[in-house]
Formats: sequence, C-alpha cells, structure tokens
Amino acid sequence: MSLGHDLIGQRSETVRRANLAAIVRELHLSGPQSRSELVARTGLTRTAIRALIGELVAGDLFIEERGAPVGVPGRPSPLVRPKPGAVVALAAMIAVDSLAVALVGIGGTPIARIRIPRPRGHLSVDDTVADVRDLVLRLPGLDDHREEIIGVGVAMAGLVRHSDGTVSSAPNLGWRDAPLGARLAAALDLDVPVSVANEADLAAMAELRRGAARGADNLLLIWGEVGVGGGIIVDGSALTGVAGFAGEVGHLPLNPNGVQCGCGSIGCWETEVGERALLRLAGRPADGGPDEVEAVLWAARAGDGRALAALAHVGRWLGIGLAGLVNLLNPRVVVLGGLFAKTYPFVGSAIEDELDRLALRGPRSNVRIAPAVLDIDAPLIGAAELALAPFLADPAAWLVTRSPLATAAGA
Repeated sequence: MSLGHDLIGQRSETVRRANLAAIVRELHLSGPQSRSELVARTGLTRTAIRALIGELVAGDLFIEERGAPVGVPGRPSPLVRPKPGAVVALAAMIAVDSLAVALVGIGGTPIARIRIPRPRGHLSVDDTVADVRDLVLRLPGLDDHREEIIGVGVAMAGLVRHSDGTVSSAPNLGWRDAPLGARLAAALDLDVPVSVANEADLAAMAELRRGAARGADNLLLIWGEVGVGGGIIVDGSALTGVAGFAGEVGHLPLNPNGVQCGCGSIGCWETEVGERALLRLAGRPADGGPDEVEAVLWAARAGDGRALAALAHVGRWLGIGLAGLVNLLNPRVVVLGGLFAKTYPFVGSAIEDELDRLALRGPRSNVRIAPAVLDIDAPLIGAAELALAPFLADPAAWLVTRSPLATAAGA
C-alpha cells in the first residue's frame, strides 16, 4: 500500500514539474499573459494555473499585475510576467570579425549588450578567451546580476562538439580541437554551466522563437559571414547530428571546377556564395571584411555593373545549393541571415528562379524564403536561449532553492 502511494506521489510530482515547465516556457516565448490566456494556451485548469503561478511568484521569479479591462463584467484576470533580472543568461558570440556579449533575462529581455569589431586574422584561442572575459567585465550591470546568472551560452563560428564545448574546427580562425568551453569556464569563474554551439544553429533557434520563422517548426537557416553555416530545425528541435557537427552546409561540394576552400576541399558552396567570393567578383579585396561588403552594396544601389554581376553570381549559386537542401529537408521556411540578409534585396529573385528551376514541385510549393529579422544579433539571442534551456526544461529545480512553498511541495 505504501509503495502504491509512493508511485502516485512520484507521478504527481512529475506532472507538476511538467506543467510548471509548460507555463514558464509559454511566458518565455509568448510574453506576459493573463491567467485566462494561460489556461487557453496550456490546456491546464484554472485551479492548476493559479497554484503553479503562486509557486513562481513565491519563488520571486515571476510577478502578477492587475490586468487591463477587457470590456466585460468582472475583475480582469491578473497579468503574469517574468520578474526583471530574476533569472539571467550570459551570452557570447565569437565571429571572425566581431565579438559580442550580453545579459539576457527570461522572455528574451535584454539587460545589457556590448559588441566590438575584432581584427581579421587567426587569433589564438587564449587571446579570444581573454577578450571575451574582458568584454564580459565591461557589461553594465554585471555586478548587480552576477548572482542571478544561471548559465553561459556561446555562439561560435565553427564546428562545435556539444558534449564538452570543444571547437573541432574553425577554418576561418585557424582553430582545431580547441577546448573553448573549458577555457571560458575557467576564465569567467562564474560557477555556472558553459555551453557552446555553432552560431548558425543558435541563429536558427533564435529566428524560430523570436524572428522570421515564428510558427514554423521546420526551417533551414543559412548564415553567411566569412564562412557559410546552416542551422536546421525539424519538428521544433535542432538537427545537430551525433556530435553536434550537422549543418555545415558551406562545405557542400557543389562545384568540382571551383576554387580551393579554407577547409582544404575544392568547390565548397561557400567558395561561390561567401563573403570572399562576393568581394573577389566585385573587384574588392577578398579579405576586406564588412566595410568592403557595404561598399559593394552601395555600388550595386548606384547601378555599378560589376557589383550587380557579383551579386547575381552569389544569388544564382545560393539558389542552386538551396534547391538541393529544400529537396532534402522539405522546410517550411528558409531564413537567410548575416551576409545573406544584407544582400537579399539583390539576390532574392535569382534564388527564387533557381528554386523554380531545380527544386522538386512538392517541397518547392511548401517553402518560403525570408531574410532574418534579428540581424547580426540572432546568434547572440540563440546563445542566451542555450544558456536558459535547463531552467526552461525544469524550473521546479530552481524553485526548490528559492521558495518555501516550492520546497514544501517538493518534499
């Protein structure tokens, strides 16, 4: 009999934790809502919503405010929102041309952010870690929120092994088998988990939750900078492969008669559509960086023939590569980020033409092409989501240490 009661208690606690996570995730992704809206969105009863919101408020993680009148009799349902700064992620982005760090709260609320350019070249792992640490220490409000930081998420321009945050390869930085996660954990000394993932994977998650792909559970993001990466979301979950290396679409071998890639192969997709290819074709220094890209775009707007031809080349090869990926993955949305969001006004029609010509009718009819709306911050926002993921999956684990009510319920 006692065993039966124990099993019932375990099941009840499992259900409670799952329901609490559903509420927190809904508020995180969709913003402040009334209790009535949470009932409708989660399918939980009013009694369950009231009790669980009570735990979140008692744990000092969320607050309730007087709801706005909605034109019907009765008291408006209280509005539930995250308490500013109660749970904070530290996010970092390591790109070839820039570094960025940010403090982000539940709901994607930005608290502070710094972005700086970095010199083009093969900067060492140690130098990069030191630069990130120095940038973090400059974040406004860091000392005020240090105790609320629950994790560090890092968006990295390279192949990342998820199990330990090792950068297996970052050709455009000259890194190989770099223990970035461990080095950052030691340098930051925050006593919280440090998680590292590929920048395109994180940008895809950010655009799914807060950008151009909201409402689409199957998407492909193509992120262009010096290199080209891809983030793939299938049924709402990231497709990362066995070790986290999936999505390296920039190294699809598309042109056997092409030029050598930084990875050592010949004719990779990024040699036809990446930043160096665009600048070379436009008659600019191939390693000129963002300023030279802007110069190409200005020239194209002015009608410069060579700039327009370079963009047409990139658009055609983008369409060729995307046609194969659309046939393979059947996404609802293809999001173009980074360099490709900037060039989209010039390359969009060429991409559509190649998709019409090469993609199968079924997957072609399902997909739309859209530029990213989160701009260069997409990987940084995704890094914050990565750091917040354990809290969103099981907020009850945090409540146990913060709320007498939650401690009693979990006993």
